[in-house]
This record gives sequence, structure tokens and C-alpha cells, in this order.
Amino acid sequence: MTETVVVIGNFDGVHTGHQRVLAEAVRDVDHPLVVVTFWPHPVTVLRPGSAPKLLSDLRSRIDLLKQAGAHEVRVIRFGDEVANLSPAEFVERFLAPLHPVRIVVGENFRFGRGASGDVDTLAALGEGRFEVRPLPLSAIDDEISCSTGIRQLLGEGDVATAAQHLGRPFRFRGVVVVGDQRGRELGFPTANLTVPRDMIVPADGVYAGWLTNLDEPGTEPMPAAISVGTNPTFDGADHRVESYVLDRTDLELYGAEIAVDFVARLRGQVRFDGIDALIAQMGDDVAATRRALGQTRQGESAPRSSVL
Repeated sequence: MTETVVVIGNFDGVHTGHQRVLAEAVRDVDHPLVVVTFWPHPVTVLRPGSAPKLLSDLRSRIDLLKQAGAHEVRVIRFGDEVANLSPAEFVERFLAPLHPVRIVVGENFRFGRGASGDVDTLAALGEGRFEVRPLPLSAIDDEISCSTGIRQLLGEGDVATAAQHLGRPFRFRGVVVVGDQRGRELGFPTANLTVPRDMIVPADGVYAGWLTNLDEPGTEPMPAAISVGTNPTFDGADHRVESYVLDRTDLELYGAEIAVDFVARLRGQVRFDGIDALIAQMGDDVAATRRALGQTRQGESAPRSSVL
């Protein structure tokens, strides 16, 4: 059987702290890296109704883990049966079959029924079979990089600081749906994404960022003014992410899967008194988006280094 290095964790968002764990896992060891993660979020089972909104869906998480160095990702379907396993049962059922020579976890890792197992428990269970390497939490400017902190930053609309902890701009992806089509009538057609209840988006407001058509591999990201919210000027109720690609009125994205990367917050959500005031503000938002993305004239692209 092939020996492996194993990393275990929830890995929501695959932020810089997670990336550091994966980088450390393969250091000085010439074995495949297997990441073990959980879906759905364990809190949905352990404390129903109190689970945090997710930074990334499962497909995005797997993609990000592989980009960070994972050769294989094992997803444990977390339910009552898994939640009730003892630490020893968890190791024998999910870890031992991977033939690990090393298991790398964050220093706050807990597992097994009632979160009764910790790093010392794992080391004791692995004695003579595998090494356990705990890692301290990663920090930026003395702020710990963790999924909870990133959610808080996004809730405040601070996408720039969230990007520092993520190691890339926050990305929201989905399939473009038909909206109210008011943007097209106003001269600013938008690609609209609905927001699932279990996914997080930045605080309501307007942002500068990039839109990528995931259905066309190799397509360059396009600069976009992005609105998050319910469109209060028209008494909207649905929570949406609406993106206007600068200078493009010819795009046909209905039914396409797109990714929206948030770079900078421009302003909060505002209810306007009339169409003229809204159109004027949208023009200002486009100009602010150009500045935020380093575009000084129509059609000029920002440096590629700013797009992840």
C-alpha cells in the first residue's frame, strides 16, 4: 500500500492558515498528500440552526485544496454516525486505511464524539504507526487567519483585509439567472447570481472586482462593478450579487457559471429617490471601479498580478 501524508480539517475557504498547513505537510517527505475534510459543516449536525455561512462550496473547496498541493481529497459525509465515533474509531475508520506516515493538523484540532480527542489523543493513537505534527495558527498583522474572522470581515464589507487572510480575493460563484432586466434598460446590464442561504457574501453595497466566465476555460477576468443586496430602490426582496462588466453590453451570460472576485468596497447600499439619481450614481460607481482596479481609460486592463 502507498504511504501518505494526511492533513485533516474543515478547510472552509482554504485561507492562508490552511495553505500553510498543507505546505508544511509535504515538507521533507516524499509521499502523496491526502486531505481529509468534512461535508456538510459539522456544526450543522452538532448544533442545528447555528452553523456558520460558508466561504466556499464543496467543489470550490476541493479545487482550492488541490491548488494548494493536495494530491487527493477525501470528503467525509458528516452525520450523526460520524459525530458519535470515538477518537479511536475515527482513526481506524478514516485515517488508518490511508497508511499515513505523518498527520498534520492545526494545534486546535479536535475530533471524535463530543470533540473529546485532541492533538495529544491523536499522537497516542498513532504511536508506532504515524507521526503527528501540530501547527500553530497563522496570523497577519497579529490577527489570526481563521474562517470565523474572515466571515466577520466580509460581514463588515472589508473585502481587502479578507483577501489578505484568504491569500486571494474573496470569490462567489454561481449560475447566471434572469433578473428584473432593469440594468439593461438603464444602460448597465448585469449578470445576476442568487445567494444560497448557507453561503456568505460581503455586506450589502457596491464593490469593484472581476467577473470570470467559468464555462469558457482560459477566458480572461473582466473588470466589473458589483452590487450585493436586495435592490431597495425597486423594493427588491431577493438577495443577489449583480455584476456589470465595464464597457460591455454585448455579453450573453444567462445559464453560464461565473465567478465574481471582490477587490474593493466602494460604498454601502442606498435607496434612491428616482431613476435619474440611480443612473448618475451608477456612472460614479463605474468610474470608482476603474480607479480601484487600476484602469485609467476605457479598455485598459489592470496588471495581471492583481487577478488570482
